[in-house]
Amino acid sequence: MKYSTSLKKNYEFKRLYNKGKSAASKHVVVYCNKNRRDYNQLGITVTTKLGSAVTRNRVRRRLKEIYRLNESNLYLGYDIVIVARMRAVGANWRELESSVLYLFKKLEIWSQGVA
Repeated sequence: MKYSTSLKKNYEFKRLYNKGKSAASKHVVVYCNKNRRDYNQLGITVTTKLGSAVTRNRVRRRLKEIYRLNESNLYLGYDIVIVARMRAVGANWRELESSVLYLFKKLEIWSQGVA
């Protein structure tokens, strides 16, 4: 990821859940908040309720790749957490990508215009 680093600490995730803006679709929930840096920080959360480790990792890899392919279109200076929902497991690539991009536009972190 060219313009981003990873969120890793639990307190960073908790701060974003409590203070950040959020938007939800049937596949994912996206939280974001300004971070006063010149790069984005990304965190991806996939709960054990979604299935086995193989299933969770597949969903995580898909979400990370969707972000990577579209990160050049995002405004810089945000902490972003993407939380996978149960329907993300059965979703195809196009559904998952359109869902994530729609939420980016809704949260106004997408530089290509608002939905």
